[in-house]
Order: sequence, then C-alpha cells, then structure tokens
Amino acid sequence: MCGIVGYTGPNPALSRVIEGLRRLEYRGYDSAGVALASEKNGPLIVAKKAGKLSNLENSLNDAFEKSTSGIGHTRWATHGGPTDTNAHPHISNDGKLAVIHNGIIENYVELKADLEKRGHKFTSETDTESVAHLLSDEFGKSKNLAAAMRSVCKQLRGSFTLLAIHSDTPEVIVGARRNSPLVVGVGDNENFLASDVSAFISHTKKALELGQDQVVEVTPTSVSVSDLNGESITPKAYEITWDAKAAERGASLTSC
Repeated sequence: MCGIVGYTGPNPALSRVIEGLRRLEYRGYDSAGVALASEKNGPLIVAKKAGKLSNLENSLNDAFEKSTSGIGHTRWATHGGPTDTNAHPHISNDGKLAVIHNGIIENYVELKADLEKRGHKFTSETDTESVAHLLSDEFGKSKNLAAAMRSVCKQLRGSFTLLAIHSDTPEVIVGARRNSPLVVGVGDNENFLASDVSAFISHTKKALELGQDQVVEVTPTSVSVSDLNGESITPKAYEITWDAKAAERGASLTSC
C-alpha cells in the first residue's frame, strides 16, 4: 500500500510532507517523490527517487524549502518497475500540474492511446501518468482543479486515491477517492490530505472523513467537498483520540 500526503498552509510544505511520508513508511514502498508549488504560474518543483525516502531527501536543495504547498508519495511498483521515472508524482507536459495516486487505473491503456493521439508525450510505464495528462486537458477547459478532477474521475475505471496540484493555483490541493482511503486533516490556517491520519497526527487531531467518489479541495483556510456532479457535501468530522507515539507503535506492529 502506497503512502500519500498533501499540505497547504503558512509553513514550509517540504518538512510537513516528508514528515508525513516518514510516518507512512510502515506501509512498504520502493520509491518516493514530492511536487511543490513555488510561485503562481511558475513551474512546479519536483523530485523523485527510487529506493528509500533518504534517497529523495539527499536529492533536495534549498529551492524546495520556499514552498508552502505540496504533495508527496511513497510508491509500491505495480505498473512499471521501481525507477526514478516511474516514481510519483507524474507531471503534465507543460510542467504545471502534478498528480500522485494509490490504486489501479484499469482502463489506462485506452486512455493512454487516446491521449497520445491528442499529442501528449508519455515518459513512464505507469497507469498514473494518464491521469496527469487528462487533468491537464480538463484544467485547460475550466481553469478549476476541482472541476477538472470531477471530470477525470468520471472517465476512470478502477480504485484510486488521487491528489493533484497546479502551479496556476498554488495554494489549492485537490483529492479524490474511490475504494481507496483519503482523509482530511484540519489545522490552524493549514490543511492536510493523507491516506492515513498518522501522516498529520502531530499537527492536528481534527479530521474529516470522505465518502466514495467524492472530491475535496483544500486551501490553507478552507475545505470543500463535492460529489462527481459538483453537488456540495458536508463531510463527517471526527476527533483523533490517539497521539503520534501511539501511531508509531501501531505502525511498528502493522505489516503491508
């Protein structure tokens, strides 16, 4: 099971995302990566490496410290081997959108064929890269990342948790889930998305539970949830009753 973390707020995103990924290492993985938004309309800052999380950390530089929003992923290879290229995040051809994914996109072969006909260039062997290009096309139509995610999810078959970020709206992170876990952590002028509450438990105990085929958009000060038709949904809020040390003990006893 892969690990997913997203952060947007006033603090350096890199430290929050890396901390979250480290708390999710117990799930097992063979590569790791991050995508951070630097400035509006600029390129995303991306790094990904095969192997342990420390390999990724050793590849980072000072540019990564300036961002206050980003996403991170630890991958267990399914489609395509455990290489730097196949590691997540996957990036749109214009370099402005990044997506990370847990699960399987069952119809990625036909999606890829159609996208290649439209002129998209693929660099990996993954099923996930098709989602990056689909999201890029849909964002180009609506200029709204949540709307783009809703449209893309309607085109996908399979199970998935998806997180995406776009440099045109650098404070916004959008997520979606279908038969794969995704939870929101609600902080003080900062918000988190993760596949497991242990990723953000040292920063907030307030969480929101997402249902099937729901899309969530978070900024530092807001959380909005909708169904795939764009209808607003009030997610179930709950308080996490255990602490970070308990999460670490639980992780040490959990196998993937």
